[in-house]
Amino acid sequence: MNNSAANAGRLIWAGLRALLVLTVITGVLYPLAVTGIAQAAFHDKANGSEIKDAGGEVVGSELIGQTYNLPVKEGEETAAPDLRWFQPRPSNGLGTNSVNTRYALILSGATNRSGDNADLIQWVKDAKAAVIKDNSTADYKVKPSDVPAEAVTSSGSGLDPHISPEYAKLQVHRVAEKNGLTVAQVAGLVTDHTDDRILGFIGEPRVNVLQLNIALEQLAGKG
Repeated sequence: MNNSAANAGRLIWAGLRALLVLTVITGVLYPLAVTGIAQAAFHDKANGSEIKDAGGEVVGSELIGQTYNLPVKEGEETAAPDLRWFQPRPSNGLGTNSVNTRYALILSGATNRSGDNADLIQWVKDAKAAVIKDNSTADYKVKPSDVPAEAVTSSGSGLDPHISPEYAKLQVHRVAEKNGLTVAQVAGLVTDHTDDRILGFIGEPRVNVLQLNIALEQLAGKG
């Protein structure tokens, strides 16, 4: 009995020591090492790819899209877009967020509608009509063939922060008119904030809407 108790005690103590050592290594040392390497080598990405405005205030992340809407009026179910700003892709909100009032989406996900779903088809038609109406000005008329796919469909995550250069250029005349700027000035902003394909062949050219609107705010003197 004494030998059995002693053996059991040694096994328990050995297990506790192993647990303690592994806890220190995997629960303390490894996370600290990974965090240190990330902060040293990838500081911006490790902190959420934050974007700051001209005043140095964090206004979002380059990885997460934001909406630019007017306050919801009484009787309205959804907010109307604030046409002074470049608009992102549609985001069919899957939840609400009372903290970041500039972007109501809190959950990531798609609408999960098939291509022949009647609701989805109607959404696309309505969105296309709105894009044409909102972006047509006295001297610039948007044609249905000008509207790119991402202007009327949400991304798989619903959080896409980018639009295509084509969609950004389609909005130039409206943004210039609403902000008292010239078309050339606003078009220049789009050109300056267009990112090429990664390594020259991965993905497509894209424009980060938040970064573009921050530059617009500075140009228009709203800051």
